[in-house]
Amino acid sequence: SLGALVCDLEPGTIPASDPRILDKLKLCPALTGPQQDALNALLLSGDTVHGDPSSWDLQTLQDLGPLVLALNQTTLSLVAEAAREDFRRSIAAAYTSQGHSQREKSLLVLRALAAASAASRARLRRSADRCQYDPITATNIEDIIRYLSPEMLDQLDLCLSNDVLIKNLEAVLDLPITSEASWVLKRKVDESFQTGIPEQQLRRLGVLSRLYTEQEIGHWPVTSSDTLSALLSPSGGKWEDSQVQQLLSRYLVLGGSLTGPLLQEIGGKRLCNLQEEQIQQIPAAAIGTAGQLNISSCSQAKKEQLYRKAREAFASLASTPGRYYCGIRPYLGGAPAEDLKDLANAHVAINMDLDTFLTLNPKEVQKLSVTDVKHLLGENLPELKKAEHEPLVVSWVQEQSQQELDCVLGIGLQGGRPEPTGTACPVPTTQASVTTPASVTSTATATSPVPTTPASVTTPPSTVSPSTPTPSTLSPTPAHTGGPSVPTVPSATPTARPALTSAAPCSTQQAPTTDRATS
Repeated sequence: SLGALVCDLEPGTIPASDPRILDKLKLCPALTGPQQDALNALLLSGDTVHGDPSSWDLQTLQDLGPLVLALNQTTLSLVAEAAREDFRRSIAAAYTSQGHSQREKSLLVLRALAAASAASRARLRRSADRCQYDPITATNIEDIIRYLSPEMLDQLDLCLSNDVLIKNLEAVLDLPITSEASWVLKRKVDESFQTGIPEQQLRRLGVLSRLYTEQEIGHWPVTSSDTLSALLSPSGGKWEDSQVQQLLSRYLVLGGSLTGPLLQEIGGKRLCNLQEEQIQQIPAAAIGTAGQLNISSCSQAKKEQLYRKAREAFASLASTPGRYYCGIRPYLGGAPAEDLKDLANAHVAINMDLDTFLTLNPKEVQKLSVTDVKHLLGENLPELKKAEHEPLVVSWVQEQSQQELDCVLGIGLQGGRPEPTGTACPVPTTQASVTTPASVTSTATATSPVPTTPASVTTPPSTVSPSTPTPSTLSPTPAHTGGPSVPTVPSATPTARPALTSAAPCSTQQAPTTDRATS
């Protein structure tokens, strides 16, 4: 009749109560440490319906229900090994279908069972010639490794044959393996292939491949791109840069070729770690299919190498500047000024983003005019003001005429070369169409006096934006019927660039990033 109050009983009351108290204790959410000790004392007495622990079987352990969580090593070590093993397997079989909370409880029981097994016998030395448990086979290898405790590592080595491991390697490596167990498995793999791991087996190493030293990797027979791709797969965990460098060097020494997909797996940072001679071996076509690589960590010489290969790879797109720019953009840090000027003067506005602009070679940027930069950035020109304190921008501004910065860019950049006092921005050219009643021909410009004869004059706006027609695209006002129209001639003042069509943005691609503080 106590009901849930049994959960609050003093520890000494539990072994002194009727053995049927066990059924009530199963309803308790948790037992205190002293209550668990009292429970184990009651069970060890053998005066319960379950009898002495040495007689327990799988059914007994299952009947204990949640009380199993309270069993200590003393009690569990008295349970027959076969019963513990059957119970462990039943828990492992149900594990995948359990919820998060129940899984945590299952793991506690599995660890307790493993610890009890280790405590029930003296720890084996490596010189022992036999396994103290049932041999690990293809049918139980996953269950055993999934719930392997640190105390059982020596048994993993003794009970798992090399042949069973190699045949089931992928399945084993898909399990959550501790670092200690991984080293045991690596040693067994090495024992299986004492003259060297065959290339087909290298592809199966997964997480174990990360345990090999640079010296060991230097002996691997990595000749296939499939092998290299399998080894670089992120599913195997993180490589050290030095390991990848050795792996790539070995692959290239054995005659391998880096393809676009391989470059994607290698990544821009590790690509930059290659020697210049190794980068030279990369086919231009591979760059064309490598996607957006971030090569900001490359030396300038390597950036120029990669840019030349990219220019060759995307040469077929040169007639469509927008597509050409999107492809070559990650490599523009190695572009010479001449090529940047060509992009600026293309018949399509590429609208270079600021992050890409800041990755350009500062020495080459110094060779660009104010107009070049304006045309390169296009509609992104206002962003340049936000980066006015970047070293690349500061050094470029200092080489430009302040008047040009004000008149051509008009975004408020300061720090250019000063002009003589009183110098003003030139008035943009205007073209006039004048009609006179008589057969008189005259020329009019924005700086010429306006003729007093009746005239129809069309004057373009004083400033021209990329979306505003230039004088050359304006249609003259219909002539006055009283006489012939006066022909127009170009002004001596340079006219604005014709309006351009903007290229479609590289919407599905990512601009290369840069650390602006070290740009």
